[in-house]
Amino acid sequence: MHLENLKHQFHQVYPETGESLLVAFAPGRVNLIGEHTDYNGGYVLPCAINLGTFLVVRKNTLNKLRFSSANFDEKTEIAIEHVRQKSHVTWVNYPLGVINEMMDIGLQLTGMDFYFQGNIPAGAGLSSSASVEMVTAAALNQLYSLKLDLVSLVKLSQNAENKFVGVNCGIMDQFAVGLSKKNHALFLNCQTLDYKLIPLYLKNYSVVIANTNKKRALAESKYNERVSECARAVNFISKHKPISMLGDLSYQDGQLLLDTFIEDEMVRRRAKHVMTENQRVLDAVYSLKNGDLKQFGQLMNASHSSLQHDYEVTGYELDVIVEEAQRIEGVIGARMTGAGFGGCSVNIVENSQINYFISKVGENYFKRAGLTAAFYVIETADGVKILEN
Repeated sequence: MHLENLKHQFHQVYPETGESLLVAFAPGRVNLIGEHTDYNGGYVLPCAINLGTFLVVRKNTLNKLRFSSANFDEKTEIAIEHVRQKSHVTWVNYPLGVINEMMDIGLQLTGMDFYFQGNIPAGAGLSSSASVEMVTAAALNQLYSLKLDLVSLVKLSQNAENKFVGVNCGIMDQFAVGLSKKNHALFLNCQTLDYKLIPLYLKNYSVVIANTNKKRALAESKYNERVSECARAVNFISKHKPISMLGDLSYQDGQLLLDTFIEDEMVRRRAKHVMTENQRVLDAVYSLKNGDLKQFGQLMNASHSSLQHDYEVTGYELDVIVEEAQRIEGVIGARMTGAGFGGCSVNIVENSQINYFISKVGENYFKRAGLTAAFYVIETADGVKILEN
């Protein structure tokens, strides 16, 4: 996106003259492995992608916040005295939640004009919401000279989604959007927030995202149900071993405790997924460090199987698109990514096979699921940044 073009669009929406413009960009993210572990205090391995959200913002003297987006027809104005209330325009609640969090730590709010433009497919599980939150947080941090560090902006954005929007998301999405680096995956312990950047050398392979185009509403999905099922597992186990989250358990400890102390078979399977997935992330980091992409791909395949059978968050469309991907020669790994119940798969595909992969998987997916998939050959990207101030 050319910045002059972006600013021109801003001026078309807000023709009044005013203060100088600030332009920021936050990427989306794809999680390579480590799914539904983040809110369990486990390990994840996402990377930022070269799709994301641009924001042009400036202060105004109107005593109101004006929100507009190239991606949604609905725009709105909110008087400053009403910013504590949720908006009827759903997408606006993501930046509004961030503004509320910033006011809680002392932001003296003035009127502002916001113009968002993104190219992350909404509802695909590539963190369009975290991208919007983080681009808002970074822009306001700069605009009001708040001097908050990136991890503080990450926590604030997660709080906005938990408390204001009402989705019990873990911290992975905002962290990956905020702190990723190009050509690296981000290995994060979601409980301690210790992280390392792991070089991602894919040699003659690329990351290809396949969007099922099966829409899902995260807040209404079974996501919150899984959160509570994992809490039940912790409740069972903590009677015998003091833990606060499933991520506290090592793989070896966990297997014994699950089989011994969790009588509810469904809750046991949920906990089993979290513990085996945690171990898969550790093994995946080891594979990347050793340049063993084949092993990395096998771990991705095993991750999908666990999400399908033990955690039950995939759904028909995701299972079909992953099955079809795994059949293609030159695909070393394929799995669902994101919360599930629709959204996307992530695939590691040999470069010479990408065109064949897209046509064949697309054709077979349409035959079996009746939906047209979209494919994105993505590059890794840096985290959130201010482009112009």
